[in-house]
Amino acid sequence: MHHSERRQFLKLAGLAGVTFTAGLFPERRAEAQAGDFHFVQMSDTHWGFKGPPNPDAEHTLEKAIVTVNGLANKPDFIIFTGDLTHTTEDAKIRRERMKRFKEIVSGLNVKDVRFIPGEHDASLDKGEAFKEFFGATHYTFDHKGVHFITLDNVSDPGAKLGDEQLAWLAADLKQRKPDDRIVVFTHRPLFDLVPNWDWATADGAKAIDLLMPYQNIVVFYGHIHQEHHHMTGHIAHHAAKSLIFPQATPGDAPKRPPPPPFDASLKPLGTRDVAMGKAVTITELPVTKA
Repeated sequence: MHHSERRQFLKLAGLAGVTFTAGLFPERRAEAQAGDFHFVQMSDTHWGFKGPPNPDAEHTLEKAIVTVNGLANKPDFIIFTGDLTHTTEDAKIRRERMKRFKEIVSGLNVKDVRFIPGEHDASLDKGEAFKEFFGATHYTFDHKGVHFITLDNVSDPGAKLGDEQLAWLAADLKQRKPDDRIVVFTHRPLFDLVPNWDWATADGAKAIDLLMPYQNIVVFYGHIHQEHHHMTGHIAHHAAKSLIFPQATPGDAPKRPPPPPFDASLKPLGTRDVAMGKAVTITELPVTKA
């Protein structure tokens, strides 16, 4: 989408959002431009959470679905970047939460909905329950000239991708050309944001080294419950807001503080629309209160 088209899209959607445009992809051939599209990233819904940081936790996901269903220009697909459910040591409750989460998101009017796990979903059973409900924890797909890679840095309780997955990533990337357009989805940041807050991937630097030879890569992740933008060389990393509660600003304290008090305006929460055109245009969408 061009900037004028993007403004018209937001006007038609009737949603106020903050737009961030990154010139990550160079000018492409005219035939490639015809495939421009947009998708929605939703993250950290923590279905099953109860507590003061969000006394309306049972309904926030439904409100976010209203927001996304209200977009005048339907996204090509929607992806949830982890922590679909809130952690529990009870395997039966874990599956009940995943079942209920899946029932709620079936209300999205976009039927191409994809999922990756967060540590709340997968670290206690190495992703066993997640796979039962949502399939593979890491995979690739292609859409309109863009290659998408989803990584699992949560099923290993050590917050690692692991040698097997890194070898899988290397093999996939060998099939790509240096100027291919590539988007990576992950839950934890691949770079060391705040390691002592568990805001890092133990072997994330190895993944970044594998990605670095490719010119047109952008990474979208969750986990930190806030919008955040970071560069490792030419690779941009964009964290998404949560749909349950925000977290502290990275590095604000030696230990990660508890979530701030609930904000009834829902401003700290949100979803994200990503337009894939000549540049990547990110629009942060609010959660609809009604």
